[in-house]
Amino acid sequence: MLVDSHCHLEYEGLVDDQAAVLDRARGAGVKAFLNISTKRAEWGQVVATALSNSDVYSSVGIHPHHADQHQDLTREQLFQATRDPKVIGIGETGLDYYYEHSDREAQQQLFRLHIDVAREVQLPVIIHTRDAEADTLAILEEELGKGAFPALIHCFTASAAFGERVLELGLSVSISGIVTFKNAKSLQDFARNVPHNRLLVETDSPFLAPVPHRGKTCEPGFVRDTAQFLADLRSESLEDLAEYTTRNFYTLFSKAAA
Repeated sequence: MLVDSHCHLEYEGLVDDQAAVLDRARGAGVKAFLNISTKRAEWGQVVATALSNSDVYSSVGIHPHHADQHQDLTREQLFQATRDPKVIGIGETGLDYYYEHSDREAQQQLFRLHIDVAREVQLPVIIHTRDAEADTLAILEEELGKGAFPALIHCFTASAAFGERVLELGLSVSISGIVTFKNAKSLQDFARNVPHNRLLVETDSPFLAPVPHRGKTCEPGFVRDTAQFLADLRSESLEDLAEYTTRNFYTLFSKAAA
């Protein structure tokens, strides 16, 4: 049984057929789903979906793309949102200097706010980073110096050097369908050697459908294709990879296990 550790069930392409999407994933062996929010307006709906499905969990957070529109978000507001029983993670948050839809300083301030709350409530920070490795690492190292907090680099596509450093810092990494793409050689090389106890799998659906579904709307059930590719890449069985990535999910997102 697998877990899709990162999906957007409220996004176009999934929300209009959400029940069937979830049923198809369950039929593919997916036992749990983490429904990710990217802006405050989504918090209520991701929690509502989790409350109406026993195998769906939710996160609360602000994607760096939306940082400019959330500069009035307070620590208390984010803290209170984490108190819901089905909220098991904080994010996705982080830095995106590729698109730069929001001011870099605004992104950094919100990233630190998420970390501050995560440190208090001990829920994992779900981190998005793109073209921002140096600043992401600098913030992580500085904030970890203030006190430990659990964290995950989602949809890992960064450099091997970045990956090795975040693993040294105690973070986990989640691999998406990008690893199945022909031009993802460096990611494949990195994914081949991630320690068993630090690896998770995800779809980031409705984006990034893995081979053999490229060009289609990605669904949570496609996490099985990514897991099979990773198992082959790492010379493991799908059953073994599913077992330890699922265990890792419940270890990191301990509120779900509780």
